[in-house]
Amino acid sequence: MYSRLVNTSERLVAATRELLWERGYVGTSPRAIQARAGAGQGSMYHHFAGKHGLALAAVGRSAEELRGAAEAVLGGPGTAYQRVRGYLLRERDVLRGCPVGRLAMDPEVVADDALRAPVEETLGWLRDRLAGVIGQGVADGEFDRGLDPEATAAALVAVVQGGYVLARASGSPAAFDTAVRGALALLGPGRVDPAAPESAR
Repeated sequence: MYSRLVNTSERLVAATRELLWERGYVGTSPRAIQARAGAGQGSMYHHFAGKHGLALAAVGRSAEELRGAAEAVLGGPGTAYQRVRGYLLRERDVLRGCPVGRLAMDPEVVADDALRAPVEETLGWLRDRLAGVIGQGVADGEFDRGLDPEATAAALVAVVQGGYVLARASGSPAAFDTAVRGALALLGPGRVDPAAPESAR
């Protein structure tokens, strides 16, 4: 249950986010949301039209937080490789899975254009953001010029999402770690250290 100091609307959105992450759309009932948020039925319907409206707000909030966490690393200091590495190895609750990526596997979310839109947009944003960082690395001579930034970015997003699945299936975060470190190993061989002398490149 959430602190009474947090307003009811925020408690309802936070509760819905967690329940969607844990149970999916079908398993997230209005009663469960109210119980998790410590809010009555009247309060819920005062702030939101119903479960669908709450789910829209919750999915949007999860998408916003994912973009913020990714941007903090990808837009931070360091070389392109360091930023990509930082993104792949950043701290995550691996066994719970990705709060946005899991929604892409929820048939009710995928079938609903409004609920699917923020999921699709966020994963698209992530691919584009990674492609931009990788493209910068190629332009700076850090990566091999033959590297395709868009294809590489799509592969990295797929590795992260697949890594969550492997970790959940095995019950161990080690499976995720192995997947992302494997991706880094594949990215690393063509990498050039921009600080190295020309003769060493």
